[in-house]
Amino acid sequence: MKYSEIFSDWLIELGYDHCFFVGGGNIMHLIESISIRMQCTPVIHEVAAGIAAEYYNETSEAGKAFALVTAGPGLTNIITALAGAFLESRELLVIGGQVKTTDLALGEVRQRGIQEIDGVSISKPITKTSALIMEPISFNRLNELVDITRTGRKGPVFLEIPLDVQAKDYPNNEQPIKKEKLSAGETTDTQVLDVASLLKQSQRPVFLLGGGITRACAAQLLPELARCNIPVATTWNGADRIGSEEPIYIGRPNTWGQRSANLILQQADLLVALGARLGLQQTGFNWQEFLPLGETVQVDIDQCELDKSHPDVKYKICGDANYFLQKLVTKELGKHDDWMNFTKDVRSEVPLIEDVNITNPNYISPYNFVDELSNISSQTDLIIPCSSGGAFTTMMQTFQQKNGQKIISNKGLASMGYGLSGAIGAAFSSPGKRVILVEGDGGFAQNLQELGTAKINELNIKIFIFNDSGYASIRMTQKNYFGGKYVGCDRSTGLGLPHWESLFASYKIPTFKIDGTNFGNDSQFAQLFENEGPVGFIVNIDPEQTYLPKIMSRVTKTGSMVSNPLHIMSPDLTEDVKKRVEKYFSAGDEAPVNT
Repeated sequence: MKYSEIFSDWLIELGYDHCFFVGGGNIMHLIESISIRMQCTPVIHEVAAGIAAEYYNETSEAGKAFALVTAGPGLTNIITALAGAFLESRELLVIGGQVKTTDLALGEVRQRGIQEIDGVSISKPITKTSALIMEPISFNRLNELVDITRTGRKGPVFLEIPLDVQAKDYPNNEQPIKKEKLSAGETTDTQVLDVASLLKQSQRPVFLLGGGITRACAAQLLPELARCNIPVATTWNGADRIGSEEPIYIGRPNTWGQRSANLILQQADLLVALGARLGLQQTGFNWQEFLPLGETVQVDIDQCELDKSHPDVKYKICGDANYFLQKLVTKELGKHDDWMNFTKDVRSEVPLIEDVNITNPNYISPYNFVDELSNISSQTDLIIPCSSGGAFTTMMQTFQQKNGQKIISNKGLASMGYGLSGAIGAAFSSPGKRVILVEGDGGFAQNLQELGTAKINELNIKIFIFNDSGYASIRMTQKNYFGGKYVGCDRSTGLGLPHWESLFASYKIPTFKIDGTNFGNDSQFAQLFENEGPVGFIVNIDPEQTYLPKIMSRVTKTGSMVSNPLHIMSPDLTEDVKKRVEKYFSAGDEAPVNT
């Protein structure tokens, strides 16, 4: 058999059933072989292939997807997707073509083969492993390489296969034998008992579930978590591990998070962070004041994350957070009824939509829009809240997820343009389910070419575009820090964005304009929202919309500036509310100063 043929068979043996690709001469053998063995979806740009494969893997209940790109520009175009999967610790296999082995420069000259570039060296810093395959490798070796993307802390793998290697004859007599997957790292019973003892002694504990906790584990343990009656918060990557309707749920604390969740977390005397790396978005830029009244237990698969200098973690446990949580919830963890009642009071006193923002007439508040979208979405929907900008933070501050929904974003890289490609991957992974995408107009414009992919495949993606004439976050920064000297952030400063209805019409995708509340009751909206196929919903957002509350900076006693900790968001709460929701804080906090 030709090596590309048996290589394709092996990919199926390893669990892959879908390929996202952009064609090219240096992968012609792989395309021909793979296309007759599994579903192959062509996309317009290689970055979409990588993002779609990542989101497919995040949402699939069974098979896996990989991305296939040609040499040179194929590899450079997919670099953003590799970087995103690397930062978010997600499974992603990218297979790249390369020129014939005889045409490789191998460092002797800058380039010998046409489109030749050293893909392995370029991708190495943002992959778990990158390899140039100069001779056909065995099934066992391929299994080892692919397993790297799935084992321990997940991350992308890049394999580069020269054209002549793809075409070589290979004996069809090797019996694929998959090796048992290595353990992700089991924690000890002593560690579990120690943390159980800490929880039992604690007065104000909080569980923080991160993306390292699988959806299956969270769903399985939900009754046990409810029995423990300990408040449960989630990171943004773990946002769908528990429904907002659960009594133990307290929200999503974050630098751009929910004020009520931040207030609760910061008053805890013990935080047990499970599968959460506690990066600066999670702790706040002022990580020195993270959890000022308590201590932190962190359970993470990566020892490097445990050993980094921020935040201060007293109890570090390296291992599989899922295994640890399964053992922990079977222990007696104490009674915390008063603390749980307090968290409910805080969430009641500080609603997700605060009356602090300004929305000019003829526009819809993005917060009100997200609230209504939460109400009309179903438990089986897949939610894609893009990955950066005002649309993203509004979704993560306001959207109230239901048990059963899946929410996928990529906040580590926080790249604009992730949404549509991610929604395409999610739609292919879950036929029959509705995918809801929310993205800003500036971000959407960066990969809008994939509307063609959504339409040609009639994917059931409901696209909500925040139409505010540009980059809301950049505009806000220029307004707050530079007195409104806008540069390259909207149409008035030279940013060329399309007329959205005309763009969607060119792909024969219907549209609906949303410029007020109660849009869910509109019969035309309801029909488009419920019917199969892609739809563009144009949400008219005020270009001068404010996005509050947010963490700003304050002046210290020495006169220097420092970012506020998580619990001090601007604008201030009224004194009577503050007294009720900050009762565990000591007096003397410095007041925030808008800067």
